[in-house]
Amino acid sequence: MIHFFWLRNDEAVTSRYSGDFDAAHRWGLPGLKDCPGCGLTWSGSGRQYPAVNLSLIPEHWEFEEPRAEPFHELVRLRELVRPLVPPDASLPPGTSFGPLTGTASGQFGPFTWQGTSLMLIRRDALDGLQAAGIRGLLGCKTELRFRQKTPPDILELQIEPRGLLHRDCLPPDLAPPCPTCGHQYFRRPDDPILDGASLPTDRDLFRLDNFSTMIIGTGRFKDAVEQCGWTGISFRELPVRS
Repeated sequence: MIHFFWLRNDEAVTSRYSGDFDAAHRWGLPGLKDCPGCGLTWSGSGRQYPAVNLSLIPEHWEFEEPRAEPFHELVRLRELVRPLVPPDASLPPGTSFGPLTGTASGQFGPFTWQGTSLMLIRRDALDGLQAAGIRGLLGCKTELRFRQKTPPDILELQIEPRGLLHRDCLPPDLAPPCPTCGHQYFRRPDDPILDGASLPTDRDLFRLDNFSTMIIGTGRFKDAVEQCGWTGISFRELPVRS
C-alpha cells in the first residue's frame, strides 16, 4: 500500500540556516480581469513551470510584466505557451514559467521554502534522491545572484499538478467551477483527504490539481529524505479515499 504525505516547511529546522532569497520567475501568464463567466478578477498560485523557456517564442516579452488582462487576451497568451508545457497543463491565470530570478545569500539547507508552495533543493540532495530511485524529479537551474564568492548550487523542482482533494473533505455546498475561467474557491480543509482514483502512479512528488499550493510526496520520497538525513521538510500523512 502506498502512503502519501503533505509536505511543508519544517520551520524549526530551516530557521537554523541563514539561506534567504528574494526572487520570482522570469515569465508568467497575466491574471484575469473581469471574467465574462463569473465576473471575478483573479490570479492563482502554485502553478510553476521553471523548465519552460519562453524565450523560444517571439512574444516572450508579453509575459514579463505582472498584470490582469481580459479573458480573450489571457486565452491568446495561454495558447502561445501551450506547445511548450506538459500536454495536460491547465494553465490558469498567474501560472509562472522559467528560472527563478533574484538575489540570495547565506547558507542553504537541503530544502529551502518560499511560503508553502515553492521549494528549492540543493544539488547534492537532488542527486541523492535520484540515486535512491525517486521518480519524476525535474531539477531546474535558478538564476539567483549570491553575494558570497562560492555560491551553493541551488535548484527548483518542477512539481506538476497530478492529484485531487477528495470531494468528501470539501464544503458540501461548494459551487462548481466557473465554466469560462475554471475558478472555484474554497479554503484548504483542516483535514485533507486525497482522491485515490486521481493520484499518479509514475512519480513520487506532485501537487494537487484542485489545491496547487499543496505538495504531496509518497512514502518512498519520505523514506529517501529521512534515510539520507536531510532536513527542512515536515511530513503529514493524509488519508486516501476512493
